[in-house]
Amino acid sequence: MTASVLRALHLDRAPDDPLILPGPWDAASARVLVEAGFPALATPSAGIAASLGHRDGETPADEMFAAVTRIVRAVPTTVPVSADIEAGYGLPAAELVERLLETGAVGCNLEDSVDGVLVDVQRQAERLAEVRAAAGDRLFVNARVDTYVRGVPDGTDQEAETVRRAKAYVAAGADCVYPIMAPPEALPRLAAAVPGPLNAVALLDGPPPRRLGELGATRITFGPGLQHRAMAALRETADELLKG
Repeated sequence: MTASVLRALHLDRAPDDPLILPGPWDAASARVLVEAGFPALATPSAGIAASLGHRDGETPADEMFAAVTRIVRAVPTTVPVSADIEAGYGLPAAELVERLLETGAVGCNLEDSVDGVLVDVQRQAERLAEVRAAAGDRLFVNARVDTYVRGVPDGTDQEAETVRRAKAYVAAGADCVYPIMAPPEALPRLAAAVPGPLNAVALLDGPPPRRLGELGATRITFGPGLQHRAMAALRETADELLKG
């Protein structure tokens, strides 16, 4: 499987047919999602962290790459897998790219905050450009924009800052931008302003994927939402078992 296949899945999507990429947190969940018919997968770092017994953002790089490797290994080679690698674990771009490619993943999420603080936009654009240079066309790079989850400085327009960062990241070589937790009503304006595919997160209590596509999202992911739902079902089953 190559990144070109994943890249092609993002092209020419109808507004009511966004690319839906569910997030497996281990090999078993990956198999279930592929058997359901999804053409590609996108791992959530928070979901993998929970499955390994870590807090979100605290998974050691070696454990994250090993988990992604197991997920890729568990699915057919025809199914591309994108991996959420957070902010890159402090690794130099070339090492980060090679370690990711060794897992078999052909895409990645890279976020623009570290320890809960937004990274300078120019610094992040340079980082993305280094990743692109190291990867060539071997990776589909989804640049996460954290303005809605980390906040912006007082006096800064949140939406305008989101667009500024998104444009800089596309110019640096990102294939897609991901303004995580952007409100649904902002998606049409963001999609119109950003020259590239837009990733939106689908929340269990928010608009469904098709509606997010109609609002301007090309690609829909779920973060750890599917795992949370699975754990809730497991808890319900456990409670029933305890009741006898």
